[in-house]
Amino acid sequence: MSSVWDDLDLLLDSPSSLTVNSTVHGTVKEKPGFNAGEDAAALRKAIEGIGTTEKTLIDILTQRSNAQRQLICKAYQDATGRTLCDDLEGDTHGHFEDILVALVTPPAKFDCQEFIRAIKGAGTNESILIELFASRSNHQIKAMCDAYLAETGRALIHDLKSEVSGDFEKTLLILAEGKRVESTNVDVAKAKEDAKILYEAGEKKWGTDESKFIDILCHRSVPQLRQTLVEYKSLSGKTLQESIEREMSGRLEEILVAIVKCVKSVPAYLAERLYKSMKGAGTTESTLTRIIVSRSELDLQEIKAEYKKLFGTSLYSDIESETSGDFRQTLLKICGEDGK
Repeated sequence: MSSVWDDLDLLLDSPSSLTVNSTVHGTVKEKPGFNAGEDAAALRKAIEGIGTTEKTLIDILTQRSNAQRQLICKAYQDATGRTLCDDLEGDTHGHFEDILVALVTPPAKFDCQEFIRAIKGAGTNESILIELFASRSNHQIKAMCDAYLAETGRALIHDLKSEVSGDFEKTLLILAEGKRVESTNVDVAKAKEDAKILYEAGEKKWGTDESKFIDILCHRSVPQLRQTLVEYKSLSGKTLQESIEREMSGRLEEILVAIVKCVKSVPAYLAERLYKSMKGAGTTESTLTRIIVSRSELDLQEIKAEYKKLFGTSLYSDIESETSGDFRQTLLKICGEDGK
């Protein structure tokens, strides 16, 4: 499994989901000839009729872009005086309800709600925090922070501080500022220097200077870090990921490895998260919902391709065998079969 992460060939020239905001690699596109009023009326009929017509809900909500769904929500509220979100919550249940509500939620608000889910209740769900902050672009992180302020009246960074501690906290707080350098220029001399700093802060010394890893991995641009990964391997003979895994432990190790993986390939990192959500003990439906919905218009095609490369099986067929019912149908409609 780690071999994919060890391969640094072609890394320097490949695009990155952390810097490219494009919808080319999504599976969900804008529907041509879209009519919000017609869709709202069809959804209303499906919800208000005797027994909910789940197929209509799935067909409409998975085959429209998020922007189009927002227009449907407005048309629905204008027609009924109720919100579509409330009606979906009242009329469906379980994981199916969760995914439909996720589909009608604007992306930044959905990220914000996942953040709230990660920090509320007894104990913090660190793996959601790691995924959110390692895989999102500056723009997405800022939008999530704005949505959090609008929803709670508080700064996300303020509430994050009370949930985490130590070097893990330090790393998350830097990422939550959404200030990673966005320049596409690569300074090879600087990459060599950073590689040397990391080598001397880790492999080469007794005890590890974590602050150097945090500083470099959280601030440098993606192209700059990719060059640094290449320089590090030629300097130390190991990948930076291997060194982090050897030198560190716990949540700090997890988040730094996630950053390194996302610098290499956000789709491959998320493909691995999807695989683990289905192949662990029991399926983690909330992870499936979060990744499939939030990436559906960004890079889900690439995630599917990486999934096949990493695990030799298609994401579509694994979803088919690991989930069931209307929840499964919704995921499959968003995912789309391979080659489509």
